[in-house]
Amino acid sequence: MSHILIVEDEVIIRTALRKLLERHRYRVSEAGSVREATAKYRLQETDLIISDLRLPGAPGTDLLKLAGDVPVLIMTSYASLRSAVDSMRMGAADYIAKPFDHDEMIATVRRVIGKAEQSRAVAASTTGSSRAIAGMIGDSPAMRSLYSRIHKVAPTDATVLVYGETGTGKELVARAIHEESRRASKRLISVNCAAIPETLIEAELFGHEKGAFTGAQSARDGLVAAADGGTLFLDEIGELPLEAQARLLRVLQEGEVRPLGAVESRKVDVRLVAATHRNLRLLASERKFREDLYYRINVVQMTVAPLRDRGKDVLAIAEHLMERFCTRIGRPTLKLSPEAIQAVTTYSWPGNVRELENAIQRAAILTEDDSDEIDHRTLDIDLDLVPVDEADPDRLRPSLHTDPREDLSLEDYFARFVLEHQDTMSETDLAKKLGVSRKCLWERRQKLGIPRKKTRRAVAEA
Repeated sequence: MSHILIVEDEVIIRTALRKLLERHRYRVSEAGSVREATAKYRLQETDLIISDLRLPGAPGTDLLKLAGDVPVLIMTSYASLRSAVDSMRMGAADYIAKPFDHDEMIATVRRVIGKAEQSRAVAASTTGSSRAIAGMIGDSPAMRSLYSRIHKVAPTDATVLVYGETGTGKELVARAIHEESRRASKRLISVNCAAIPETLIEAELFGHEKGAFTGAQSARDGLVAAADGGTLFLDEIGELPLEAQARLLRVLQEGEVRPLGAVESRKVDVRLVAATHRNLRLLASERKFREDLYYRINVVQMTVAPLRDRGKDVLAIAEHLMERFCTRIGRPTLKLSPEAIQAVTTYSWPGNVRELENAIQRAAILTEDDSDEIDHRTLDIDLDLVPVDEADPDRLRPSLHTDPREDLSLEDYFARFVLEHQDTMSETDLAKKLGVSRKCLWERRQKLGIPRKKTRRAVAEA
């Protein structure tokens, strides 16, 4: 049973959240401030800390350093987006806007705890071998696992099959394997099998003799021979024609290559790293890829995770790209605005790093010269930035007559707070205390059926 510590000074919110988590079988402790949390509990013995951003005394972000490896989920109002983003930069696992619904909170808690457990499992299995690799950015569990496998496999001559979506950086993996191998002093030859016409690819890979085909006016060594002693990287190997696959199989089995039109073969010592975004096993079952070649190259598998599964790596990559592009075009390095950071970290990036690279470059070019921040609109990505408060118009209206000693939902709390304080507080003060905008407060009044009481001035005018 996971142990969660809630640090929240509002007793009603803290109690409601504790009951919600306990209903979902979490063990819950609670505190009203950072000082109370550190005095009463060993933070490192919890599985997750949920803390309000603004607390009496020290802010909730102070827990980021005190908690060590324990993830911290920061609660904040939507109006405090910049502060929430800053907390993410400081190391918060995630943030959630207040008020929030039960499903959103439980989904976030499960996701954060799940990622933390995965990180611990990866760290335990890769201790000492998951150091980062030059040219590759990221510290997510998926990337640390990849680093570990590269370090283990690179010193060998094992054939490697790299899976990954388009734009994830499969060639970077091949380069890292080559540079950490005993072949690093030799050449790495990279070939995109999908970029060479089917009629030419055999000649390009295996070479040809003079007169082997129309236009072959002289003999030429192929790219396989050029990689002799080094590494051959075949990207998109699933696009390789069947005839070329048969020749490649001979290279792997016999260590020799025979150019087109030649009578004799020549010995070659080549390590193969192949990559694809396609399911080669499925292609083999459909006889679109040679089964014997599939089993020959499927010695060690590696998978490059898509950006959507790499957490905060996306922001690190975006900031690295921003610095690079700004240097290239001769302008001071721009920063991503909070809205741009939200866009970058919540977009799914179907084109992965390649799409992110294009978006950052476009934004760096289009941002006005007198600005030092990238606005999310200049990223020009298809992202719905609807605030949490306005995202779900079909929520059921809660009861306004909940006994505070019973289970009190966060929307119940919202309604009760407004009813109890609207006689003594202005709309601006109510909105500020609840951590929402005046517009959001008005809309929630309409949705929950809480009419705004007339002021004395309004009554007099009536």
